[in-house]
Amino acid sequence: MTDTRLADFSRRMDGALEALRKEFSGLRTGRASVNLLDQVQVDAYGGAMHLSQLATVSVPEARLITVQVWDKAILKAVDKAIRESGLGLNPQQDGGVIRVPIPELNEERRFELAKVAGKYAEQARVAIRNVRRDGMEMLKRLEKDGEISEDEHGKSSAEMQRLTDQHIKKVDEALQAKEKEIKQI
Repeated sequence: MTDTRLADFSRRMDGALEALRKEFSGLRTGRASVNLLDQVQVDAYGGAMHLSQLATVSVPEARLITVQVWDKAILKAVDKAIRESGLGLNPQQDGGVIRVPIPELNEERRFELAKVAGKYAEQARVAIRNVRRDGMEMLKRLEKDGEISEDEHGKSSAEMQRLTDQHIKKVDEALQAKEKEIKQI
């Protein structure tokens, strides 16, 4: 397989890893993080918009997130979106600022978050395996069309599998790190 094709499959697998990291950043670990509210969608201006498009999110303390809404007219909509985000947060309005205290996680909630992290990791593994499947199908097609030999097909298949194994290992490492972070008290 040419290096450019292999690099393309590697890039696609890296994309699955990056998506996993983004999903993990939205999982609560008991510490405040601006990434915690990345996935919050606010019903504003006739449609659903990301919170980052409507406000400035900052972390002034380890257990507090502040949301400075740019348009005071959507303050209630932002508050409602944070409450209903499924993150277990209880925002408090303070003038034009919404304060979001981060409560301690109990053992049951930590266990639930670890399960969610596992689901995200499995989705990333499936995405990586789908890239491998695409690569293997392309190799079969190239061999059938006579563009590569049987030996080249075998070598390229082994290289594709090695690439897949590397990326699956990175997913497993990311999951272990996230679980450790979630379970840390």
